[in-house]
Amino acid sequence: MASIGLNTVGKRYGELQAVDNVNAKIQDGEFICIVGPSGCGKTTTLRIIAGLEEVSSGDVMFGDYNVTSDPPKERNVGMVFQNLALYPHMTVRENMGFGLKINNVPQTERKDRINNAAKMLDIEGLLDRNPGELSGGQQQRVAIGRTIVLNPEVFLLDEPLASLDAKLRVEIREELQELHRQVGVTTVYVTHDQEQAMTMSDRVIVMKDGRIQQFAPPEELYNNPNNEFVAHFIGTPSMNFFDCKVIEGDDSALADLGFTKIKLDTDTSNQNLVLNKNLRVGIRPEHINLRTINDQSFESNVKFVEPTGKDKIVHLDVSKSEFKAIVSGDLDIDSNEVVNTSISPNKVHLFDPDTGSCIY
Repeated sequence: MASIGLNTVGKRYGELQAVDNVNAKIQDGEFICIVGPSGCGKTTTLRIIAGLEEVSSGDVMFGDYNVTSDPPKERNVGMVFQNLALYPHMTVRENMGFGLKINNVPQTERKDRINNAAKMLDIEGLLDRNPGELSGGQQQRVAIGRTIVLNPEVFLLDEPLASLDAKLRVEIREELQELHRQVGVTTVYVTHDQEQAMTMSDRVIVMKDGRIQQFAPPEELYNNPNNEFVAHFIGTPSMNFFDCKVIEGDDSALADLGFTKIKLDTDTSNQNLVLNKNLRVGIRPEHINLRTINDQSFESNVKFVEPTGKDKIVHLDVSKSEFKAIVSGDLDIDSNEVVNTSISPNKVHLFDPDTGSCIY
């Protein structure tokens, strides 16, 4: 196994800066997800780690060894692509053993590695079938097994669950987590699905426009986002945002949204807060309370309701601002209803509208 270091890594294609000054230290044995919107540079970063893309600047380290100039075959990296690329004319056993065969691994050892991986992935009964006879989930397990048998120091996965249905994605996701617990190989997993990233990872890299926006454990991304982009990207439904100004209250600073004032857990001596400056306030849907009355509550209009089973997502508006709240699935609430609404004051975030940085 190996730690991975990305030191001011950049990748340029002509005028396009696909990866820009990326710095990250991935610990030996960690499970890391890289997440972000399409075109943010996450797959390019993964391919740089694998050696499939040459860097334009910076260095890639495996442990204390600089692998920047090493070709993929010398990096001892295993990779699973979104396109599984199984050989259709070969059996599962032959697909899993192909890399071992071309590396001249003795036949007895090849057999043992294939059988051990098949047992781990619960595909022992499929070894003599061809890929065309397998379901999508079974093919995915074969692709993972083909990589595991190589005993890589680094395991890289590029959106391997994207083509699977929702139920199967959850099953394979759980199996990958269990596999990582058993094998313990340093793993980097690329996905556009932030739910996968949050549930699977020790830490998560959030990328935008080729740059890392935040690299932190899932709970920290959720509770303490670095900026408005991370706050919006992490969480389902995404965070609500309102324009506001900070004003002086009796004993604390207040975020004035126009239709309500939120008492902040600080006073105006806080150096990050500038009185009467235009800011952005962020509140997650689960921190908006309906049918509550207090000195900061306000009336909002229910536009429509989305039942999800356990919960309901309630779409509301007030003073031309639209937002969402998550409430219990057994709460009786209807479209066009006017409801008393309040915001949990200790759950708000303030962002600078010019830089996007979180200031509170």
